[in-house]
Amino acid sequence: MTSNVERLIDNYYKWLKDKTALKQLKDWIEITTPYLDRHNDYIQLYLKQDGSNIILTDDSYTIDDLEQSGCSLDSPKRQKLLEMTLNGFGVQKNGSQLFVKTTEQNFALNKHNLIQAVLSVNDMFYLAKSNIANLFFEDVQMWFDTCDIRYSTGFSLTGHSGYNRRFDFVIPKSKYAPERMIQTVNNPTKNKAEDIAFGWLDTREARPDDAKAYAFVNDNEKEVLNSFKDALLNYDITPVPWSQRNNFKEELAA
Repeated sequence: MTSNVERLIDNYYKWLKDKTALKQLKDWIEITTPYLDRHNDYIQLYLKQDGSNIILTDDSYTIDDLEQSGCSLDSPKRQKLLEMTLNGFGVQKNGSQLFVKTTEQNFALNKHNLIQAVLSVNDMFYLAKSNIANLFFEDVQMWFDTCDIRYSTGFSLTGHSGYNRRFDFVIPKSKYAPERMIQTVNNPTKNKAEDIAFGWLDTREARPDDAKAYAFVNDNEKEVLNSFKDALLNYDITPVPWSQRNNFKEELAA
């Protein structure tokens, strides 16, 4: 099992390196990553040397794009959720800019964390319609509370790769059921499926052998494609379409 995981991780690193492009822009370097945003555009970061440190930023793209699409982050509840998400990845916010300040030694880890923060903020706050009141993360949390499902939020693990992986919820082990790790997916894309799959693959050796992983998927506005569900199932991650959540109530409450 260990050798297979190492091979998959090596393939992941090769894909990441081969699909990353750099471009000099005066004092900044533009980094085009292979990760896709909700428009299916490649996520771009910008790097600048600052003495012995390196500044890495999204140049305000993530939050500005959401707000221009009608998703305001002004409410105290959304600001708190945003802060919790960024803190989980060690990412700072200045105005609408998401950034990290790092050294050469910690560059790879902090670049990874910034990309994960961009993906998480993009997914967590993306609303199909601007007048939807609740975020999907909040919907899942409220359903857990209604069903008396015990959980903790914002659970971070260091994976086999050495990178931190953050899970939205963890349901602790009980006498009747193993530990359950849960991610929420508001906008199910191929990119998101791959990210969740690699995150679980990267961290499962650090969890009990019988631990399980689930992905709650928002299907309020569009049907979840079988290809998305199959990609998760291939890595022993159970997809839970929101419309079918009650089918998993007893399993998660155990």
